Amino acid sequence: MPPETRDDEFEPGEIPGVPRPRETMDLRGQEAAERAFREAIGSGRLHHAWLLGGPKGVGKATLAFRVARHLLARGDGAGEPDSLALPPGHPVARQVAGLSHPNLVLLRRQKAPGAKTVPTQIGVDAARRALHLFAETSADAGYRICIVDCADELNLASANALLKVIEEPPPRSLFLIVSHAPGRLLPTIRSRCRRLALKPLTVGEVVRVLQTLGPQRAGASPELIERAAALSEGSVARALALLDPDTIGVVDEVEALLDQGDRPDWRRALRLAERLAGRDADALYATALDTVQRRLAAEIERRQGEPPSRLAALADAAERAARAAREAQIYNLDRRPVVLSLFGA
Repeated sequence: MPPETRDDEFEPGEIPGVPRPRETMDLRGQEAAERAFREAIGSGRLHHAWLLGGPKGVGKATLAFRVARHLLARGDGAGEPDSLALPPGHPVARQVAGLSHPNLVLLRRQKAPGAKTVPTQIGVDAARRALHLFAETSADAGYRICIVDCADELNLASANALLKVIEEPPPRSLFLIVSHAPGRLLPTIRSRCRRLALKPLTVGEVVRVLQTLGPQRAGASPELIERAAALSEGSVARALALLDPDTIGVVDEVEALLDQGDRPDWRRALRLAERLAGRDADALYATALDTVQRRLAAEIERRQGEPPSRLAALADAAERAARAAREAQIYNLDRRPVVLSLFGA
């Protein structure tokens, strides 16, 4: 069980009822990524900045905190460690879970004092406050560690503040930078990091993670867990979202309409469009778009042997659907025509 550190503050990216990455002691399906860190620690030449890339929900932040716990508790002693695991009851594990270790800082989106909402980006003031750790002397001559979760949310000013410290890091500094889309980060940040790509989990690994998180307590059947894992594309976060009855219901409805081919039930499609147009339906709307794109991608893959002109029509449909969704978001347009166009195409 993770250390008891829950508070009333809901953090960006947090999934209700699921341990935060800093509270999660187990890491599944990323043995190669952990081995890269163990080998680097054993070599005595641990690079000072790592860029942990890969899809959302595959364990990047969990790995970052796992590495941090090991180094803060045991340092980089002689030889390659057999594991980076730390017992849940270890004092450092509890400090890391509570973000109370003096040599660890988490750079993330966070409400400013007195603010009512969480910002959409990591601002430069938040970056400077976090990076002040590297202007001080380490509390015990050990590692000073900054985890950035996630770097995709840095704005230009905060990214440059991070870059400045990475360019000239103090001794025994470590930056673990989580990114769902590393290619979009500043090239100067990428060039100073050792890049480590975490792979999507297998369906079986996703199922095992879901089982350890206890989704059955929320009423999820084994069949639903298996289906959510199969649709997750290797992401635990995506699988957890699909355990929600409303979310999986939208997936089922979109797929049923797509199965009707060029003669969908337009009354049914209109009911779905009305539902997804609501102000509180952002997540369900995104699920519907994602389901269509995934279906089109699978169809293109299945029909690889057909003439290019026929495949081009499918690719064009995927691009038109994506463009319509982007324009609706940018210009705050009515979503109903977008949803209906998905089935018309």
